[in-house]
Amino acid sequence: MKRQQPLGGVGILCLLWLTGLYLRIPVLVAPPLSPRISADLGLGQAATGALTTLPVLMLAVGAVLGSLVVARLGPRNAVVAGLALAAAASCARGAAPPVAVLYAATALTGLGIAVMQPAMAALADAWCPAIVALAVGVYMNGMYCGEFASAGLTQLWVLPAAGGDWRLALVFWSLPAAGIIAALYLPRRGAARSAGRAVAAWPDWRSATMWRLGLLSSATSVLFMGTNAYMADIVGSRGDALQQALFWFNISQIFASLIMIAAVRRLVMRRLPLIATSLVSTAAGALMLVFGGAGALVAAFILGMATAMQLTLIVMAAPYLAAAGEAGRMTAGIFVIGYSIAFIVPLLGGLLAQATGTPWLAMLPMIVYAAATFPLALTLRLHRRPDTAGD
Repeated sequence: MKRQQPLGGVGILCLLWLTGLYLRIPVLVAPPLSPRISADLGLGQAATGALTTLPVLMLAVGAVLGSLVVARLGPRNAVVAGLALAAAASCARGAAPPVAVLYAATALTGLGIAVMQPAMAALADAWCPAIVALAVGVYMNGMYCGEFASAGLTQLWVLPAAGGDWRLALVFWSLPAAGIIAALYLPRRGAARSAGRAVAAWPDWRSATMWRLGLLSSATSVLFMGTNAYMADIVGSRGDALQQALFWFNISQIFASLIMIAAVRRLVMRRLPLIATSLVSTAAGALMLVFGGAGALVAAFILGMATAMQLTLIVMAAPYLAAAGEAGRMTAGIFVIGYSIAFIVPLLGGLLAQATGTPWLAMLPMIVYAAATFPLALTLRLHRRPDTAGD
């Protein structure tokens, strides 16, 4: 007698969505807490920005580790390992001072997410082979909802509930991960597809397509992560409301991902959407500096939408471009390239702002870099592997 699956197709997608929440929650809870952390521990602007940019560096350093873990343990166990590490380390940040504990736990948080990211792409491919782009879109929507919840709701709800204690706020965001870890062992699908399969672990560094997608993703991450990291200083210097800016910047990503899910067949593996999102995100970043007040909020909303759509398009493309079963390998290479640069450029922006005493200059290197990558979108060639031509 055939055993009944604990979760059906909709249940699988819901579980992927819940797991996707933790691809960003542990990182982007830092910006709304940064004023309190900075005041409590006496951190400067660049040191405070590192609470967001340091995990980005670990996303790059640990992406290949994620690919290796997927090859050794399989996608589900790799996701579980990464999620457990990210949640526990994020919670441990509250043990600071000493400041070294804060940064060590922050680095481990990023490492856990770095393992999760290629593993999630591989898990979507294993659990939902017939609708892999939709599955990627669903967990990416979860990721963007996590961005909104952590960055947009922390000051509004979580800090008041924690009595203004940033340490307790970190604990609050970490606890639900335990339930998600348990739920990840409910599905049994995909086991037969991955059992006994030899999967290459290291990214193919000779792949020109992987490099182009990685560089395009770096521009997206530079703009999004950098803007989140320095939002408090940029809007605070002009008297704008930090809470409103973070709210609209991060909720825009949810709207963008819903559009991606609804129009997935029309947008995935198409060059024109990548060209459009690359151009719009760069322009919106520049306009965010030009305008204040409501104009800056509109520009931030557009910037959030464009960066979300571009990153989703890139991650959706990986399972179609990679060899069968090697979506994690392709995604890992893209993230190594993308997040390495996404750490360096915002850090340079923070140092520039600190040296000049002009907070908004933190955005300038990010905008210039994003503009420099735009020609890559114009010349990109995307070719599906034969067995995905009908998806």
